[in-house]
Amino acid sequence: MNQPENLRYVTIPPELAGQRLDRALAALCPDLSRSRLKALIEGGALAGSKELEPSDAVRAGDAFTLTVPSAAPAVPRAQAIPLSILFEDEAVLVIDKPSGLVVHPAPGHADGTLVNAVLAHCGESLLGVGGERRPGIVHRLDKDTSGVMVVAKSDAALQGLATQFADHSIEREYLAFTARVPVPLQGLVDAPIGRHPNDRKRMAVTEKGRTARTHYRVEETFGQGAALVRCRLETGRTHQIRVHLSHIGHPVLGDPVYMRSTRGRRADLGESVENVRLLGRQALHAAILGFTHPISAERVRFEVEMPPDLHILHESLMAHAS
Repeated sequence: MNQPENLRYVTIPPELAGQRLDRALAALCPDLSRSRLKALIEGGALAGSKELEPSDAVRAGDAFTLTVPSAAPAVPRAQAIPLSILFEDEAVLVIDKPSGLVVHPAPGHADGTLVNAVLAHCGESLLGVGGERRPGIVHRLDKDTSGVMVVAKSDAALQGLATQFADHSIEREYLAFTARVPVPLQGLVDAPIGRHPNDRKRMAVTEKGRTARTHYRVEETFGQGAALVRCRLETGRTHQIRVHLSHIGHPVLGDPVYMRSTRGRRADLGESVENVRLLGRQALHAAILGFTHPISAERVRFEVEMPPDLHILHESLMAHAS
């Protein structure tokens, strides 16, 4: 007799004896994250022989009945926004995000976001995260940064991806057009990043910040006025590449927050400065994303070309340098 999809009968095997209850259940229910299971236990969704706490130690043979509520409708509404999909299965969705698209609803951007688009695209195939039918956002790209990113479609996928981001096993490379040419042509920026002490909307290199490491390599130069730089993230702090490149004196072209325009810099760019202005965003693109698939354990890697607006900037810089 098949049991209802939201009702699960769990018996603790000998090899999990002595473990915390929430940890043991996470091993037996890999499609549910430990944090989700903890919330279910605390909410009374787990029935056993006594009142239970997530930290209780389990014994071999302990039997429980777990009621998993169906995923509630997501608060953000589904919106049919076109997506450039690189890969999709039951666990993850990999997209090429265009510049101008906000990832998650926030004050000032209540809808029209990537989350709204994913809700519409996935529909019932979205298994849900944290008890809601919503995508799992494990990393973000700034609104005006283009490129590849991954979204989790289930608790298990979110947990697996989050672990990889935390242990820095994710492969992430970006392309950035910078003001002037970094010297040396390749190196490591190892400087902690935290909130700017005087402007809470900005990040900054600060002694009290969190560890942040960015490897960079100059790919192409355009005279002395600009360069195309490949950046590999070892950590993933907010605005990390933008802050680090600005910190070493080579901010991302078009960056409205971390680039301070000067007459000399405009002269270095020549006629290209108009194309930077027309770009209307920081010239930063997430080119490569590689990770271990959280369910199949297969290593996957995605690479996307620069979008047309950055190609136009590239051609303009080459023309000025020739």
